[in-house]
Amino acid sequence: MKRRADKRPASVSHGFEDDCVTLPIDVILPLRTLGKSAKSSRKYRQIVASIAQIGIVEPPVVVPNPDKSATWLLLDGHLRIEALKDDGVQEVECLVSTDDEAFTYNRQVSRLAPIQEHKMIRKAIERGVPEEKIALALDLNMSSIRRKARLLDGICEEAVAILKDKPATGAVFDALRKMKTMRQIEAAELLVNANNYSVAYVNAILAGTPQAQLVESSKPKKVKGITPEAMARMEQELARLQEGIASIQDTYGQDHLHLTVIKGYVGKLLGNARVVRYLAQSHPEFLGEFQTITEITPAEAAEAE
Repeated sequence: MKRRADKRPASVSHGFEDDCVTLPIDVILPLRTLGKSAKSSRKYRQIVASIAQIGIVEPPVVVPNPDKSATWLLLDGHLRIEALKDDGVQEVECLVSTDDEAFTYNRQVSRLAPIQEHKMIRKAIERGVPEEKIALALDLNMSSIRRKARLLDGICEEAVAILKDKPATGAVFDALRKMKTMRQIEAAELLVNANNYSVAYVNAILAGTPQAQLVESSKPKKVKGITPEAMARMEQELARLQEGIASIQDTYGQDHLHLTVIKGYVGKLLGNARVVRYLAQSHPEFLGEFQTITEITPAEAAEAE
């Protein structure tokens, strides 16, 4: 095992050790078993192709085994390790996590969003990497690489900033491209506020977009299965929805704080047996409502607002 030591300020908390370690693959113990279909998945094929073309881009994440000092536990990178084994590789450079909880670690991992992938591909092309090599590394065909490279053509910078780390697919940007700048921004905000990036939802937003806010404003909208009358109603409903969202956003933070304080206060009141007894005898309808308030979850609170 090769390891480089380095000093760091004791007061700084790190998620990983400063230096990678190079470990024999046979001392790395996976924390989960791969499913039977794992090696036939597209993701596995992409990893194999990427390793063959450019090697390991993102090192696996490990932590020392507390029971056996000679072995390491694999927190992240199970498919990468399996691909390396299949390729006959004997050792790999790894990141060492300071947190030995695989669940906690994986919850913090940010997967590559489509816009980030687009920027990565564009940067590689600008640096002179042939599209063919990028396609091989990502296990994609040439048309997919070109489509991803053109993902943001016709999309305004404000909409890109809103969706930069969101799982918005190519279909989302195809729909946004048909809208004018201000409508693109509004549509992007609707997607984020609803946390819904599905094709059906973005097409519904497109169908509810007034004709004057489309790039081809002189060309009548045609959405399969939706009549012109239904589209007109959708435009009206979507406009009202946007107004409602805007009014909620202005007071959301303050309302959420008030609700949290109220919930805590009511919870303390109901922790007093004398108060509960009095309410049950004199105001049973209040008691039921107070109990409902104390049982509100964060998700329900957001819906209520």
